[in-house]
This record gives sequence, structure tokens and C-alpha cells, in this order.
Amino acid sequence: MELNAHNKQEYPPMHTAEHIINQTMIRLFGCGRSVEAHIERKKSKLDYMLAEAPTEEQVKHLEEAVNEVIARQLPVTTELITQQEACKRFDMGRLPEGASDTVRVVHVGDYDECLCIGTHVENTSEIGRFQIISHSYEPETRRWRMRFKLLPPQ
Repeated sequence: MELNAHNKQEYPPMHTAEHIINQTMIRLFGCGRSVEAHIERKKSKLDYMLAEAPTEEQVKHLEEAVNEVIARQLPVTTELITQQEACKRFDMGRLPEGASDTVRVVHVGDYDECLCIGTHVENTSEIGRFQIISHSYEPETRRWRMRFKLLPPQ
């Protein structure tokens, strides 16, 4: 069984937080996962397609909801499945052409699951505290960008 090679090394706490943020955005805003991501150790940014800009109250609620999930101390596990199995559970649109027949699913407890070849923490307790630094909305493109960082746990 051969998996695709991964050409970059993410900072596991930030990358795992991205999974939680994506699922929280889906649950709170009914949007898809991020359309663009730039994940780095010190600060990161995620872009989402939204019909309108979130209010400051919604942004605060998003931050609180992500931190609540992190605080649940969820295990982060992986599962290997075939692309055929994955087609029944996931959007395969981001899978690169020529991807191996075996794909990896990353589970953040019972909160999120998605196809991913990145590096992750073993438990959400290793992530720290999520903080949105700033955000902006482009009405022409309907793109909302969030910039965030991770702080040590309180």
C-alpha cells in the first residue's frame, strides 16, 4: 500500500486547528471547507466563500466554538481507505491527479474527518488557544479571509 508523498512540513498544532476551523465554519456558516489556506507556525490565514461578511458577534462565536472543540481533548487519528470508498464520503475535487489508490482520512475525534496527508497532533489538547487576529471581506468575490494564531493554553 503506497500513499502519496507530502512535499511540505506543516506545524502540527496549526494544521490540526485548520481541520477544526473548517468543520466549525461548515457548521456555523453552511459554507464549504476553506478555498485557500496559508498555514504557518506564527500565524495563518484561511479564505472562505460566504454570501456576506460575518458580523463581529459571529466572528467572536466562531473563535469561542473552535476553542470549545480544542478544549474537549479529542484524539486525532487516521484511517486508510481506497479512493473508491472515499468517493462515497468525501468531495474528491482536491485530490491531485495521479493520487495513490489508498488515501488517508484524518479524524479529529467525532468532530471532523477529511482526506489529508499533512502532519497533526495526537490530541487537541496540544493545539493551544485559537485567536482570530483580523478578518476581511471582499464583496465582489464573496471571499472572507481570516488571519489567526495559536496561543499557549490558558
